[in-house]
Amino acid sequence: MTEQSTPVRGARLGRTFGPEPAAVGGAVLLLPNGPDVSDRRASPLLATASVHALGRRLARAGRAEGLAVHVVHYRCRGWNGAEAHPAHDALWAVEEVVRRYGDVPVCLVGLGLGGRAALHAGGHEAVRSVVALAPRLPEDEAAIPPESVKQLVGRRVLIVHGTNDGRADPELSFRFAERVKKVNRDVCRFEVHSDRHGLRQYRHEVAALTSDFVMGTLFGRAFSRPLQDALAAPPPLGLRMPLAAGFGSSWHR
Repeated sequence: MTEQSTPVRGARLGRTFGPEPAAVGGAVLLLPNGPDVSDRRASPLLATASVHALGRRLARAGRAEGLAVHVVHYRCRGWNGAEAHPAHDALWAVEEVVRRYGDVPVCLVGLGLGGRAALHAGGHEAVRSVVALAPRLPEDEAAIPPESVKQLVGRRVLIVHGTNDGRADPELSFRFAERVKKVNRDVCRFEVHSDRHGLRQYRHEVAALTSDFVMGTLFGRAFSRPLQDALAAPPPLGLRMPLAAGFGSSWHR
């Protein structure tokens, strides 16, 4: 899959958030949400809107290290069964980052269906870490084999899920995290109490946690204590870590 060519219909990278760094030291690829089935062209405006605030925050946080943050514009909106279009587009996007910037560490940050794509594409050798926000994983256990966990060995993985998510069952992401933890100790999962699929109620806390994780995994900054504890704790504790209200408000840039 890592040799996936440029999609015929043209997946592409959006412009960097903020000024493009003179020397890129790392990259974040933002993978937007989408429907399960649709071959319609994804809307660039809608895709950017869903991750705009997060992209701006990450770009500001990583400016000193030369962080380039791009939205991936899929060739079509849906996952579309075995075609798994967003996952292939994510892999293409990582290859494009390598072509543009050279050998820099990459973090995939996906929301909803984009979270599923990030977990799929995490096996690319340039990927250092993966963030899956409210990932929409398949409900049928028979459909799980494509959601392999072996590709995540050697990557740091953060999963965040609202406990009241009515579109993506949080228990599915918990069970997925359990499987990853068996082969990779560097995985943690946070639960956002009472939040729904878009993680809007605690969006500032989720953004702070994501920024903390990205800066730590790409540039070696020290993790906050909650992240340290979650990564170190055995399951299920480190996979059901509550995200506290106000996280990041007093210490995060």
